Amino acid sequence: MAQVSLFYQVGCHKSCRLRAFRSAKGYDVHLSGFPGEIILNLEKVIFGFFVILACTLNTGFFLGDIDVIHIHNSTELFGALVINIVVVILKIGDRTQIGALQMATSLAATLQLILSSLVWLWHTQISGQPMDAATMSSIVSLSGGALVANVISVVLLIGETLRHTR
Repeated sequence: MAQVSLFYQVGCHKSCRLRAFRSAKGYDVHLSGFPGEIILNLEKVIFGFFVILACTLNTGFFLGDIDVIHIHNSTELFGALVINIVVVILKIGDRTQIGALQMATSLAATLQLILSSLVWLWHTQISGQPMDAATMSSIVSLSGGALVANVISVVLLIGETLRHTR
């Protein structure tokens, strides 16, 4: 088992250690120096971070009046799309049933965000028209469907976490 010490001395009065170990299941992160030793699976931490980030970015784009153009930012939609693509890439290779459901929800969210981005691109860049309320409501509706898929993905992630802790 290869050990990599990342840093020492966290805080001003306690000597804590953060060590990463290569194990059979991937990388485990051990935090010691606390009342107990905390062990985290680094791959699950990274995947959970991106799933929750995808959901929060999509929520940030979706919230607001559906037909008010200046509330919904194209950069936020693009960020949600990119993070959802990262989630799909991170889930490739997982052969569990929960992994298949996570992949399905991530693909559904990514597809709807791609469609909403294509609607935005078509309306403003290809047809050359300014954004109007009807087109923005279509874009926000598509991102709402992606938000539902992201919420299902977060619920699955929480369910898997609770199942492993028992």
